[in-house]
Amino acid sequence: MKVEKIAVLGAGNGGITAAADLSSRGFKVNLYQMPGHEKSLKAIKEKGEILLQEPTGDKICKINLATTDIKEAIEGCQIIMLTIPGFAIESYAKLLADIVNEDQIILLNGAASMGCVRFINEAKKLGINKKFKIAETNSLTYGTRAFPQEARVELSLRVKKIFLAAYPAKDTKEILDVCNQIYDCFVEAKNIWHVTLENGNPEVHPGPCLLNAGRIDYSKGEFWLYKEGITEHTVKVLKAIEKERMEIGKAFGFELEDAITSRVRRGYFKDEDKTLQELFNTSEVFTAIKGPISVTSRYFTEDISTGLVLWSSLGKALGVPTPNIDAVIVLAGSLLDTDFYKEGLTLDKLGFKDLNKDELEKSV
Repeated sequence: MKVEKIAVLGAGNGGITAAADLSSRGFKVNLYQMPGHEKSLKAIKEKGEILLQEPTGDKICKINLATTDIKEAIEGCQIIMLTIPGFAIESYAKLLADIVNEDQIILLNGAASMGCVRFINEAKKLGINKKFKIAETNSLTYGTRAFPQEARVELSLRVKKIFLAAYPAKDTKEILDVCNQIYDCFVEAKNIWHVTLENGNPEVHPGPCLLNAGRIDYSKGEFWLYKEGITEHTVKVLKAIEKERMEIGKAFGFELEDAITSRVRRGYFKDEDKTLQELFNTSEVFTAIKGPISVTSRYFTEDISTGLVLWSSLGKALGVPTPNIDAVIVLAGSLLDTDFYKEGLTLDKLGFKDLNKDELEKSV
């Protein structure tokens, strides 16, 4: 399949950046946003273009279409790329499942949260049993910030290495061959469990953010996690969670990347000679990112509910203790008056209740 036309669904940082970048490289791109959130498309629709700013210079990128009509957005597209937060997977499945063709590839480009499984589960609830071609990455393909009101993007990093797996895993090679036409950073993962455990956000965000909750409240929006919140002490919680994630990976037989290695290979860190704290504190990409500005941000809510809760659930199924992960879940729950174990993503909710390791591997 030759890729000529791409639908980018979700007009946030990742979506607007992808629309600009892919358009600048000769692809015909449709950018979609859900009705009710169309203000992020207003300036782009009026101008018909996005200003892409990166260290190598500025580009004016013409956009084929900016729309809130989902049928119009995906028509004739070889790849339908979702650049959306994890909590929106089911909503987009309801929009897409009935109208997508079986030969169109659905690519979930963002922080992995078992989105492929959740998409198909939601489709089945609707009575739709298509053979979807669907794959997921462990992280977004860009380090970026978009300014929708100005139809402008500040792109600081094109990520160098991203894991990708299809669901089911037997489709990975076929989908990878197509997706490699639009990005050269994709590396084949073993399966969706592998991709999910290579998502670094649940490891980096909730623990240090929880320890900085008072500062986040007090600063009223003037908080910078990576250059002030990652300290010689808070990084120890990050590393404790990293160790538990790595142990879950070992139980599956994966050699997961640690926090330093993964970010060096993606391009966020320049070398491996400094401590993890120093690398975060001095990263040109990370230190430019402000926030979180509130304890109700996705750094708490999403990264716990679709990240740490799932890892905890996996740990229980695989016999891997996760005391630090569980401590963050419980304390954050108290902080936000939320039962994350009840609301979060578990093996039971994914349809994998009471499966052992071999059965979990075969399930994807």
